[in-house]
Amino acid sequence: MKPMHAVALLVAVAAVALIATARGGEEPPPAAPVFGVTLPDGYRDWPLIAPAQEAAPFDELRAVVGNAVAMRAFRDHQRPFPDGTVLVKRAWKRVPSPDFASASIPGGATTVQVMVKDSRRYAATGGWGYGRFIDGQPVDEAQHRTCHACHAARVKDRDYVFTHLAP
Repeated sequence: MKPMHAVALLVAVAAVALIATARGGEEPPPAAPVFGVTLPDGYRDWPLIAPAQEAAPFDELRAVVGNAVAMRAFRDHQRPFPDGTVLVKRAWKRVPSPDFASASIPGGATTVQVMVKDSRRYAATGGWGYGRFIDGQPVDEAQHRTCHACHAARVKDRDYVFTHLAP
């Protein structure tokens, strides 16, 4: 092996070791089947795009949050959304408030749903990849295949996004 190749190989091995050490030797996060989408780091701290309440049969309270790219696109009315946009829908069972009879509060978490915009990687689905997670684990492949069909049937003209930025 030539000395320059050996140095390059050594640098690459050191970089991989450094990354593994920085991650604490953790396994990569579980990826959703079909699209390979994962739960984004820090999504619980992202800004709110809009709340939602889902009627029967789900009976859920939901909150859609977005990364900085998504927030900028919503505020600037940029459509189609740019690559790098990530939307996350968090959902909880709706339960009556014990303190105020007409109010609802979040109960147990039900799902976390993720949309990732990457026009090259997900060209066949309008540029969007989808993932659904329960307790941090992706749900089965059949459920993932329904995501795009539902979005395409109802909101294709809005770049496949149901959510509107709350005023």
